[in-house]
Amino acid sequence: MVMKFENIQELIAKDEHRCLELKKTTGELQNGMHSACAFLNTDGGWLIFGVAPTSLKIQGQQVTDNTQREIAQVLAGLYPAVEVKPEYIDVPGRPGDQLIVMHFDGWKWGQMPYTYRGCPYYKNESTTQIMPQEMYEERLRAAKPEKFAWERQAADGISLADLDEKRIQGAVRLGVERGRMPATAETESLESLLNKWNLMRDGKVLNGAVALFGKNLSGYTQMSLRLARFRGTDKNEFLDSGRADGNFFDLLDAGMSFLFKHLSQSGKIVGFQKEERLEIPAEALREALMNALCHRQLEKYNLTPSIAVYDDRLEIENPGRLPFDLTPETIKQAHASYPYNPLIAEVLFKSSFLENWGSGVGRMVDACHAQGVPEPEYEVSGGFVRIVFKRSNPGMAQTDPNLIQSDPEVVQSDPELVQAVYDLINENHSISRAALAKALGTSERQVRKAIDALRDKKIRRKGGDSGEWEIIG
Repeated sequence: MVMKFENIQELIAKDEHRCLELKKTTGELQNGMHSACAFLNTDGGWLIFGVAPTSLKIQGQQVTDNTQREIAQVLAGLYPAVEVKPEYIDVPGRPGDQLIVMHFDGWKWGQMPYTYRGCPYYKNESTTQIMPQEMYEERLRAAKPEKFAWERQAADGISLADLDEKRIQGAVRLGVERGRMPATAETESLESLLNKWNLMRDGKVLNGAVALFGKNLSGYTQMSLRLARFRGTDKNEFLDSGRADGNFFDLLDAGMSFLFKHLSQSGKIVGFQKEERLEIPAEALREALMNALCHRQLEKYNLTPSIAVYDDRLEIENPGRLPFDLTPETIKQAHASYPYNPLIAEVLFKSSFLENWGSGVGRMVDACHAQGVPEPEYEVSGGFVRIVFKRSNPGMAQTDPNLIQSDPEVVQSDPELVQAVYDLINENHSISRAALAKALGTSERQVRKAIDALRDKKIRRKGGDSGEWEIIG
């Protein structure tokens, strides 16, 4: 766009703002480049020389060949290089005086962060500030993941033998069942699968593979999940506490087991059937926990995710920050997907553990609304993202006469179906719920009820939905 004097008058009419910086003369070139760098790293903006910032008086200045050389020199201090063509606009009534106008485009996800003479700047509201190191590093990882992302770095001292083959096979099996992987994936070698998932490079296992499938995690202190049940509404007294160690699937299983242990369950009579539910929808909790485990900042070796259950709420927390363009208020709105660990997220999507397109938060909210419980809230503080579920009625006291208190063991399924499910699992430890339903001529829902009746008493699954069954009784 070719600017005219009238355009400048309109542009400055409302004074400086997030996307407009005014300088009296090019004597402030260096400071102006700080603002230019900030525009490039934020929403873009206009930098204008020849306007008094306080009075908004348009006075211009004399522009010489030396002025233009100085401008070119300071623009060369921006990295990566930007192509900016300054415009020189005559000031009416002031012969020889000109305004110097430059426009800088805003930053987009995946671009390198800009620096001026080695220092990154950004706009915090309308103020130009040095970019926080954490934000700068996140943008570097997004722009050059092959160089900076933790999940793409070679795992020190880890080989294929240190990965859980059953976990990998389980993920593949589930991905094939859901149509997200070809059937041929079930016969591929581990090395071939990991290469296709970009979890191996030059014959070396990458950190992302360890986070998903690792067995030997002694050197990975961040591969833990802290668990706590507190009495009351603060952290003064523990009722239960522990720590789980392991890969993504290990931690997911441990976390969900802890939540089922400490949250109330109820059953509702519908006709001749009894439907059970957790006080907070299990699907919402599972989605929140998967997001915390998937999107955490794994490069922070001394920080781990956690689950804390209080009398009035539960909190799932992970080290990290929200994507650059999201806030605790806007994250519930439709938004693009910016996974912090895209390789890990892609494998989890292919194995159907995660969905893409930023839909997970919406599904949590919908599940809570469907059950009539408060939707979750997000908090960001101290380098952690925290999702909070309110326990508005933790004792599950209900006014509906059809609702009854229950223990996980109370809800029973058809005894004959339970035995049939047990027999088939005993014969084939890898059998899926879909295969069980097909073999028994019933629904997956009925199979799930039968499995619930057997779980933790006669069978358990190593790896959640993706692992094999283990006979324990």
